[in-house]
Amino acid sequence: MRRAARLRHAELVPVRCLLVDDFRPFLDAARGVLERDGVAVAGTASSTAEALRQASALSPDVAVVDIGLGDENGFDLARRLAERGIAVIMTSTSAESDYADLIAETLVAGFLPKAELSAGRVRRLLGLPEFPAT
Repeated sequence: MRRAARLRHAELVPVRCLLVDDFRPFLDAARGVLERDGVAVAGTASSTAEALRQASALSPDVAVVDIGLGDENGFDLARRLAERGIAVIMTSTSAESDYADLIAETLVAGFLPKAELSAGRVRRLLGLPEFPAT
């Protein structure tokens, strides 16, 4: 969130996103949804190690991270990404209330249910205006 908030003319700049989920069909679907509406998906990852490599190589503005990242903990990854100055949005098929305490304790920009993931919701959580329609 800090990085995105510093952008000049943020309404004109596409957000660069890293998607992190261990379920390939979700990564593919999420990429399509976000890119269709103006969020540039810079990369995808299926594990913590892969996400950290991608974050270093791609310098995304935001990472959308699955809470249930296989055998790994998405909140641990979120903390590590936030330490690098990357805004993090947590996502899950479960309700936000199931993770409210962990979300509050972790420096994340917010939570989006997987079924509600959209470019507009990502931009709002980052404090950015809607990307203008072309």
